[in-house]
Amino acid sequence: MNRKEQAMKNFKEGYNCAQAVVLAFEDLYEIDKKTALSLSSSFGGGMGRLREVCGSVSGMFLVAGLLYGYDEPGAADKKAEHYARIQHLASEFEKRNGSIVCRELLGLSVKREPPTPEARTEEYYKKRPCMELIGMAAEIMENYIAEFPFPDRNSLQM
Repeated sequence: MNRKEQAMKNFKEGYNCAQAVVLAFEDLYEIDKKTALSLSSSFGGGMGRLREVCGSVSGMFLVAGLLYGYDEPGAADKKAEHYARIQHLASEFEKRNGSIVCRELLGLSVKREPPTPEARTEEYYKKRPCMELIGMAAEIMENYIAEFPFPDRNSLQM
């Protein structure tokens, strides 16, 4: 199973969009599954159903941070390099979908919705493009990793 399929399967199992993408890459980063899922839990529904940045895009950004991110406060060059990476990933997603904003992707007119998620029924999956968007975000991230392998963190330690 490739990462696209894994991310889609994760969503079908009940994880939110961000969690589904982050979990599809769990073998590549150094934090435990519970922490990764907790960290990404706030980003589902376009950030807590605020319908802002799509959770699958946020999940992609979280994976990018875990694999390529910087951790030094004064690292201006590394920060700029990482922000360029994030803008590239966002651009790839936007090229395919016209937006990275949840409510625009879903065709919603409301800016935010009540915090209670909808039940995941077959009708839900039919009316929402979320499954495909999640798969696409995982695919974009997987392609990026193939093109730009991330540094081995263990080899960076002295």
